[in-house]
Amino acid sequence: MEESIDGSRRQSKRKLTVCVIGSGGVGKSSLTLRYINGHFPEFYDPTIEESYITQIEYGFHFHEVEVIDTAGQEEFLLFRDSSMAQGDAFLLVFAIDSVSSWVHLKELRSKIVREKDDDVSIPMVVVGNKRDLEEDRQIPLEDVVEYCQRIKCPLIETSAKTSLNVTESFRMLMEQVEEHRLNLFIESRINEDNNEKSRNKGACRTQ
Repeated sequence: MEESIDGSRRQSKRKLTVCVIGSGGVGKSSLTLRYINGHFPEFYDPTIEESYITQIEYGFHFHEVEVIDTAGQEEFLLFRDSSMAQGDAFLLVFAIDSVSSWVHLKELRSKIVREKDDDVSIPMVVVGNKRDLEEDRQIPLEDVVEYCQRIKCPLIETSAKTSLNVTESFRMLMEQVEEHRLNLFIESRINEDNNEKSRNKGACRTQ
């Protein structure tokens, strides 16, 4: 929603597609359902991909968002056949008590960057889920921080079970989306200015 003169807010027309990706069992569905419905599901089918339409409030706007809860089988699909090909932004989820999920997350991130041919501006947030299982942590936090700093990607740790930082993870992703849009706008204005300068130089030379 955009803010009107009377202080009310209007819905933004641009719908985003957010993909929640990661290995099976890291809590993608729990994270998504905790955000969408506000509850923690005790039972769900991890092999089924689900899609939800919701709104995320960020920067005085309500952004209409399609959230795709992937089935954790992305590594077995061609990129163009997977939900990742539709994604505008990505929550990259691993479980802090699973080394294999951490390794898989890095592989998925590389796959997205490679297929979309963009190493910098794809909106992404790394999410370390199952923070409630801190005593079972297998991936040192400093290792995750170092990786995220190297790839210039925000990091947040969550617990779908306790609701810790669930809403914040989606809002953090929207911050990345808005930053990406701003960079694209600035880049387009610079290109327009450069094109205008080139046209003016050409006009001067022909006079």
